[in-house]
Amino acid sequence: MFSSLAPLARLNPFHAPQLQLLQDGVRKRPDPVEPPSPRRSLAAAAVAEEEYSCEYGSLKFYALCGFGGVLSCGLTHTAVVPLDLVKCRIQVDPQKYKSIFNGFSVTVKEDGFRGLAKGWAPTFFGYSMQGLCKFGFYEVFKNLYGNLLGEENAYLWRTSLYLAASASAEFFADIALAPMEAAKVRIQTQPGYANTLRQAAPKMFAEEGVWAFYKGVVPLWMRQIPYTMMKFACFERTVEALYKYVVPKPRSECSKPEQLVVTFIAGYIAGVFCAIVSHPADSVVSVLNKEKGSSASQVLVRLGFRGVWKGLFARIIMIGTLTALQWFIYDSVKVYFRLPRPPPPEMPESLKKKLAVTE
Repeated sequence: MFSSLAPLARLNPFHAPQLQLLQDGVRKRPDPVEPPSPRRSLAAAAVAEEEYSCEYGSLKFYALCGFGGVLSCGLTHTAVVPLDLVKCRIQVDPQKYKSIFNGFSVTVKEDGFRGLAKGWAPTFFGYSMQGLCKFGFYEVFKNLYGNLLGEENAYLWRTSLYLAASASAEFFADIALAPMEAAKVRIQTQPGYANTLRQAAPKMFAEEGVWAFYKGVVPLWMRQIPYTMMKFACFERTVEALYKYVVPKPRSECSKPEQLVVTFIAGYIAGVFCAIVSHPADSVVSVLNKEKGSSASQVLVRLGFRGVWKGLFARIIMIGTLTALQWFIYDSVKVYFRLPRPPPPEMPESLKKKLAVTE
């Protein structure tokens, strides 16, 4: 038992330098002169482990990760609804909404400032459900695939591991998002169709049935799966690189606020790449949910190469900020609930020995 606790204590990034130790049933601090005995080290490991509120990979761990996803995606996407609304209108009507600033100006002139909040309800509910599945299932699949690969292969193929786990998670997340995304686009891009979710959902069902809510799921997969793969893989590797090449001390020596700053920076870098990778499919989704009877391939051909990149600048600003805030909120939830947060991966000792033998 103790042998399994010692590695956890060494990996714990938040251990205090002066842990209270158990000795003869009384809490004492280690003697600054006398080296701690093996018995004291084991007690320190036990105290360090108790800092976590649950075990890594437990149901409670996954549930709280899912809750973090609800907050990170639901709140951030709702906060940028005005920018998302203008971006969608540029994509579906570039003649009227010529740029991001012109789009804001025209929208405020026609609908007032309240018009910028159109679609907030489906955005909040849809992206909350997406965040629950995206972050919760990512942790599930990362742990599952990592165990299947084994410690050494999980390290060697860690980028592929991040890509596979995030793609698997996003597949289910988009099924949860699709109905609300369809309603949001109708509200934002079809003047007079509906002003609220309560108006849009019954009208969509009456006109096209259940298919109205899921006809955009395939374009959503086209947009969101590459986006999420980039989001998670780029973030994980950027965090690893920042601690290795930029941050002047190991993560274990960084305070929690310092670690969250690294999280925010890595999230923004990942968000820029996410926006570029997923923007063409995002344009198709916006036009597809506005029109009836069109397929994704027909919309793609009609828009052409230049058309699918309309609104990219607005989306880079939106997605960069969004992704950075999402990772910041998600990591903050982990810190608040004292969830295990493994440090950036390091080469296993067994692999180091193998490589040393072959050299």
